[in-house]
Amino acid sequence: MKAIVVHQYGGPDVLKFEDYPDPVAGPGDVLVRVAASSVNPIDYKRRAGLTKDFYPLHFPGLIGVDVSGTVVSTGPGVQGFAPGDRVFSIADNAYAELCLIKAENLAKVPDGLDLVEAAALPLVTVTGNQLLAATEITAGHTVMVVGAVGNVGRSAVFTAKSRGATVIAGVMQKQTREARTIGADQALATDDDTALAALPPVDAIADTVDGRTAESLIAKVRPGGIFASVLGAPANAAQYPAVKVVPVFSHFDRKTLEFMAAAVRDGKLVIPLGRRFPLSQAAEAQALAEKGGAGKILLVP
Repeated sequence: MKAIVVHQYGGPDVLKFEDYPDPVAGPGDVLVRVAASSVNPIDYKRRAGLTKDFYPLHFPGLIGVDVSGTVVSTGPGVQGFAPGDRVFSIADNAYAELCLIKAENLAKVPDGLDLVEAAALPLVTVTGNQLLAATEITAGHTVMVVGAVGNVGRSAVFTAKSRGATVIAGVMQKQTREARTIGADQALATDDDTALAALPPVDAIADTVDGRTAESLIAKVRPGGIFASVLGAPANAAQYPAVKVVPVFSHFDRKTLEFMAAAVRDGKLVIPLGRRFPLSQAAEAQALAEKGGAGKILLVP
């Protein structure tokens, strides 16, 4: 098969479109012919060596976590999947023509959802859902989602509203107009000191940005409330012992992915799509993604 092969850590130029051995399905495995993958920050951070302490590459190696495609074959013991099934997942080694995935980590693409576009959804929608779940909010609670117009943030906003919560979209001033389109009850500019000072205490914060913004906002969580983040605890978290800080590490969950994907199909959740690149142009796609603001970029073998 053809795949994007990495021989050393570095910039986008280390992504090489080369021949690579075809994976073979073993016990519990499903072999998928990839319809598309998508570009996530974890992909280019891993390529650059920024995750080598906890998520290293073994050279020559493959990268890519989002995948959609059709089942080619199944290994011994697999039930519920058959050749031709349309599937998607948070996987590994997805920048390739074929991808091997454990059946327990695989879901079927809902009818009516485009197979290629489905590759944009697994990591960001599951992460957003699990980030919001970590805040433990329910109907009647107020939660601020920080970085709300990002794909993880949008997914967290949708999840919060599906639970009946009141949602404040925390965004940059230049994003407030866009924030009014994602289903939140109100938008607040986190780079507006006056607006931030006037914010009353909230039950929880779901954070996707970290840095100085997170350090400012943890002070806005009521005593006993929760500050959940996909980027770890704010640097000043120790100053707020009455706030429960919860780091969130996303993991595949079939029911969550199916729920979020159905919401996208039905128009209840919008994950903006950017350009589609041939898999051979993964270096160009990652370079564009690292600049930000390009929508979810798809790689199509």
